[in-house]
Amino acid sequence: MAATTTDAGTAPTGHPQRWLILGVICLAQLTVLLDNTVLNVAIPSLTRELGASTSDIQWMINAYSLVQSGLLLTAGSSADRYGRKKMLVVGLAVFGVGSLVAGLAQSSAQLIVARAGMGVGGALLITTTLAVVVQIFDEQERVRAIGLWATVNALGVAVGPLVGGVILNHFSWGVIFLINIPVALLGLVAVVALVPESKSKDGERPDLLGALLSTVGMTGVVYAIISGPEHGWLSGYVAASGAIGLAVLAVFVLWELHTPHPMLDMRFFRDRRFVGAVAGAVLIAFGMGGSLFLLTQHLQFVLGYGPLEAGLRIAPLAVSVVVLNLVGIGAWVLPKIGTPLTIAIGMGLLSAGLAVIAVFGSASYTGMVSGLVVMGIGIALATPAMANALMSAIPREKAGVGAAVNGTLGEFGNGLGVATLGAVLNSRFAALVPGAVGAASLPSVLAEADTAAERRVIADGFASGLETSQLFGAVAVLLGGALAAFLLWRAERATPAVAPETPVADQAGIAVASGPEPEKDEKPEAAGV
Repeated sequence: MAATTTDAGTAPTGHPQRWLILGVICLAQLTVLLDNTVLNVAIPSLTRELGASTSDIQWMINAYSLVQSGLLLTAGSSADRYGRKKMLVVGLAVFGVGSLVAGLAQSSAQLIVARAGMGVGGALLITTTLAVVVQIFDEQERVRAIGLWATVNALGVAVGPLVGGVILNHFSWGVIFLINIPVALLGLVAVVALVPESKSKDGERPDLLGALLSTVGMTGVVYAIISGPEHGWLSGYVAASGAIGLAVLAVFVLWELHTPHPMLDMRFFRDRRFVGAVAGAVLIAFGMGGSLFLLTQHLQFVLGYGPLEAGLRIAPLAVSVVVLNLVGIGAWVLPKIGTPLTIAIGMGLLSAGLAVIAVFGSASYTGMVSGLVVMGIGIALATPAMANALMSAIPREKAGVGAAVNGTLGEFGNGLGVATLGAVLNSRFAALVPGAVGAASLPSVLAEADTAAERRVIADGFASGLETSQLFGAVAVLLGGALAAFLLWRAERATPAVAPETPVADQAGIAVASGPEPEKDEKPEAAGV
């Protein structure tokens, strides 16, 4: 269905099919997020049917995350320059083709290449979906829309292992990927028919060197974060990967500060709203990602649940987020108490949930589930407010880059959470169980135990390590939430009393609007933008 055309520069609000469009892009987003976790439950099948080695399995899992993370900023910049709708279509097509190749793969090498291709599509989809939300919803509805978008993120994290387990109970591992194809086709048709096109000004040249530097730097850092917990942070190639990645990112920052057409305008980091939202977004992912990673192990190896049962017992976190976002709790609370207080309360509840799990959840599931629900309430409050604050701090013509920053923060926060909380747990576990080499080897340590008493000591040591790590995460999230709220509060107090349409000069000397209003040079091209 065609949508009406509006004049260039008109605020992209009130699109008549905005909620239907949101449903389409959320479906695409869910498919991408499921593939971040769904492969984990297929590892036994892949080992058996493809003869995959441990190294092969690692690359099957990491190829997707590495390529996706490395390309996020480049994908977001491309969407802003060439058109968000175009990149959304390209992303769906690439993701669908990659899924087809993965589902029909006959060797480990084929599956690794297919997963890398899916990562390219995933990077385009993650950046364009949030950017489109910013384009088609006004300020009054945007928080609720972002809340629903964030619901999909929570579902993707929690439901991936569950979906994978259900599929593998009835079909071969290839179906995990083949089910993406009808979703991608449906998404393509809906995007072409419904989603309006929008892009930034034509005169901005592509930042090719910035794209190369960001991709190489991000890939190096993310690879180190992914590999560190298993291979050791001081191992040669992990340390080298991290050092090279950080060095290249430093060069990227210097280049972006001096090029007249930067892919990521470093002046964003002068905005307290942006910095506060960045700090909060990283720590939400830090607390949730690290906690879920360790809880999944605890449920299986200490409390004795199978993979599918463990997935079901993590589900209350996602359910609480989904229910609260569907009823619009964040959109109702935010206008009443403001962004800083909403984020402070949300992060406080996330911290409280981690503390409840630490104190009451290590010995039984009953204590754990209450902590998961409290975490879910906090995430439902803080995540939409945080994403809205971050996107509002970036000019509308840079919505794709803003979405890329948001996605990048999620990747970093999740990786840092797994690495940091895992290291805390390992340290405590090794101190209580002499001779154990860490939580990653818990199954082998349990298998080598000769008596039930030894297995009990090992399980108790892991439970104590879980308690320590969750308390550490709770303190980090609480302090980080307070910092984010303070920075956002200071930013609100420091905002000058100038009409939002007052232009300020950008680096190229072109007038752009300050604040969340659309830029003068924003070029809506179709339906409702």
